[in-house]
Amino acid sequence: MQVQLRIRRFNPETDNKPRWGEYTVNDVNPTDSVLDVLHRVKWEQDGTLTLRRSCAHGVCGSDAMRINGANMLACKTLVSRIAKPGSDQAKIQVEPILGLRVIKDLVVDMDPFFDHYRSVLPYFVNDNVPADGREFLQSPEDRARFDDTTKCILCAACTTSCPSFWANEKYVGPAAIVQAHRFIFDSRDQAAEERLKVVGDSFGVWRCRTNFNCTNACPREIEVTRAIAEVKVVLARGEI
Repeated sequence: MQVQLRIRRFNPETDNKPRWGEYTVNDVNPTDSVLDVLHRVKWEQDGTLTLRRSCAHGVCGSDAMRINGANMLACKTLVSRIAKPGSDQAKIQVEPILGLRVIKDLVVDMDPFFDHYRSVLPYFVNDNVPADGREFLQSPEDRARFDDTTKCILCAACTTSCPSFWANEKYVGPAAIVQAHRFIFDSRDQAAEERLKVVGDSFGVWRCRTNFNCTNACPREIEVTRAIAEVKVVLARGEI
């Protein structure tokens, strides 16, 4: 099939503002991913196209971008998902994710995103030593409280789909709250109070307007809005 690809381009060395690049890619298999099509453009038509990608299997999260107006991973989005049923053509528009400075073409500056991520102490905190000297055990029920939020791959698709983040980059964002949730509800961790101070301030969970953009954007199908709501409940009640 044929793909008409429209890519938002920006080179700070030559462009005063973003522009659109339009490309036609032939002989595309419907099961090819959008990343495959972007590779075809870069390798066969325009080597100056810049994008970020690594594993190409939906694990690293590095190729998050706006595809036809929605945040997705290019490697997980098949052309057949976008093309009309029975059609031998597809029109695809690709843009960088919103709310972060564009470095070049589809590559954005992820530093502010990871600053928010680090602010919630996204690591296990416990200075005790188990009685048997081996490991901290946990019941299946305790694990189930935070199992969903362990699936985050830090692609930023949720955070950069959030209107509250677009409005103010100081908002810690859904991804950071998801990381906080993962440890706040871990019965073995001892730093919940510190994390709750971070996500409980004026640029924390209360900035969330519950519009579910983040949940819809998550390529790992994490119930992001639910996780944010559960942290709100803890803050309101004063107990986990």
